[in-house]
Amino acid sequence: MLSALKHRLITVVFAAVIVVIATPALVLAVDDPSEMLPDPKLEARAEHIGSQLRCLVCQNESIEDSSAGLARDLRRVVREHVAQGQSDGQIMEWMVSRYGNFIRLAPPLTLATLLLWGMAPLALLCGFVIAFVVRSRRVKIQVTPSPLTEEEKARLAELTKD
Repeated sequence: MLSALKHRLITVVFAAVIVVIATPALVLAVDDPSEMLPDPKLEARAEHIGSQLRCLVCQNESIEDSSAGLARDLRRVVREHVAQGQSDGQIMEWMVSRYGNFIRLAPPLTLATLLLWGMAPLALLCGFVIAFVVRSRRVKIQVTPSPLTEEEKARLAELTKD
């Protein structure tokens, strides 16, 4: 009886472990198999393009990794454009014209992105330069006290008497 109970307990624990391990794999599955293109080459191309586009809901995931409704719609649009025979560049241009450069997970190097990335180091450099200039301009005054007058000496002697 005890052996059968141990066997059932092990089976239940094993099944629970399998469910826990398999659940993340189910999350990564395509929402709807009908989304996929029948041609594997075109599907691979659509997935490549989709991996470069930001989900506008999740914002740090590609539309291929997101299960948001808008991401699903954008995947469908990408696959429609691929099926129509448009090039990767044309599809990206269409997406950028519609949603702006924010849709790209890796925006192109432009003056605006250079300024964005360069402002922090530039501000830090300016802070160091300002601190150096202020510190080097600081006037170092060495004050040597003037000798005591006779009145001051007398007052000091009076104060230090026991």
